Amino acid sequence: MVTSGNDDIMSIGVKMNKFSFSTLALIPAWNEDSRIAPIVEATHTHLPVLVVDDGSSDETAAVAERLGATVVRHPENRGKGIALMTGFSWAMAQGYDAVITLDADGQHDPQEIPKFVQAYEDGLGELIIGRRDFKQMPFPRRYTNPVFGSWLLSWVLKTPVYDSQSGYRLYGRPLLEGLALTTSRFELEVEVIIQAVRMGVRIGWVEIRTIYDVGEISYFHPVKDSARFLHMVWHAWRRRKTISM
Repeated sequence: MVTSGNDDIMSIGVKMNKFSFSTLALIPAWNEDSRIAPIVEATHTHLPVLVVDDGSSDETAAVAERLGATVVRHPENRGKGIALMTGFSWAMAQGYDAVITLDADGQHDPQEIPKFVQAYEDGLGELIIGRRDFKQMPFPRRYTNPVFGSWLLSWVLKTPVYDSQSGYRLYGRPLLEGLALTTSRFELEVEVIIQAVRMGVRIGWVEIRTIYDVGEISYFHPVKDSARFLHMVWHAWRRRKTISM
């Protein structure tokens, strides 16, 4: 099961959502006080919201809390992966059946949350991933994402992976209870897919809007984070080769 260290909980207020199973919206955030407000507001119309403030030096936590979100705060920046694990552990402790993750920067439209819920209710998988249109991405992502985000991982895992780097997802409780995650940054979302495939977990896909240029700030580091991704894929390939021998 996912675990995390001790963190500061700034407010607690779980409410029931309007869907047939209890679902929490999880938003990891770092220095997003200028962009997070409309995301929290729109998400809150569908689900209770947990914001994991990953050591922000601005007013991210205060803005989110003022808008009704529960906030867990890391004392220092630890990476998106750790922020997600903190949120997963909190959701499991609170008894939620599922967690929907979306970014704080506006690249994920909260109005598409019902798509994920419907897919889960229809039994499409314990992991539902939002699939973006690579053709609508800016250069160079429209070329690199199909290779790194789709083809390469699909080849290694021998299963279709349409968008490995999309952070807009629904995680079912059975999946979260079975994960043993080890990474700490953006590559964690790739590690989830790899472990899900190894566990025989079905992965479902829903089409989502492709949104870029929201505030022109990105914490994704193309060289470092791409290297981490390739490291994850290499380990998955090595494991497949070892098992097949």
